[in-house]
Amino acid sequence: MKELDNNSLKYLTISPNDWDWGLVVTTVGKQSIAPNEHYPAMQQHPDSYYFKPQNGRILEEFQMVYINEGSGFFESQSVPRQKVEAGTVIFLFPGERHNYAPDPQSGWSEYWIGFRGRIAERIVAAGFFSRKNALLNIGISNTLMSLYRDAIHLADKESIGCQQILSGIVTHMLGIVSYKYKNYGDGGNRTEEVINEARQLMRERVHHSLRAEDIANSLGVGYSWFRQTFKRITGIAPAQYISRLLISRAKEILVSEQQSISETAYTLGFESVGQFSTLFRKIEGITPRQFRDENKLTYDKD
Repeated sequence: MKELDNNSLKYLTISPNDWDWGLVVTTVGKQSIAPNEHYPAMQQHPDSYYFKPQNGRILEEFQMVYINEGSGFFESQSVPRQKVEAGTVIFLFPGERHNYAPDPQSGWSEYWIGFRGRIAERIVAAGFFSRKNALLNIGISNTLMSLYRDAIHLADKESIGCQQILSGIVTHMLGIVSYKYKNYGDGGNRTEEVINEARQLMRERVHHSLRAEDIANSLGVGYSWFRQTFKRITGIAPAQYISRLLISRAKEILVSEQQSISETAYTLGFESVGQFSTLFRKIEGITPRQFRDENKLTYDKD
């Protein structure tokens, strides 16, 4: 495969059939800005993409800009001016005025890819990416840079059907960025270790009176940090996770052990059968008795 130049860019044509796929790539490229070099360096950008750092711009698409060398700044309608270090993904949103540029003393190297479509909209609507958290520090990722380079080579040829391959590359990129930010974006491996240890402790100690505060204390971390980080990484609050573990264990007992519903409730530390049934129905949508009956097990103790 031919090596890329320091500066490469491509704006793609999109057919009606490409739109039917659900995700299309509009532009992809890379550029390296030397110290004190004018930014942006390239002059081949269409008017709707080109911007002056003093004014910023508004795009009609999503973009992921990955800074792999150097440093600079970023600001948008939702994010106050912040410093950008190497290893940061700048996530741009359609309709959101933004502005960014390298530090004149360091310059920077950037990759970018622009995309649109209902698949991207659903991912963002689900909360995986946020306008208020547009800077995602994931560290230096050779895998991510390789995907950018693959996308640039594909876009350069623009063969029939390349949009469908490019859409797959974008979803792969989104997955990598989400994963790396959740696991390594706040304190490196220690964050991942703490949350994994917390989940293990919850599984080992699961009972109704188990508190997320106790888990945080056991791990030697602040509860506020623990609660926010746990939810960011797992998608649910620690208390909700404990509740789901409780009901998962209850289902195992109801299916495999000869215990009554009341015995199951007390085994798991609930103060009453009613309290247990309420939580079970909230999570599963049915009562413990209905769950047991649907699994065709007969109990004589109730």
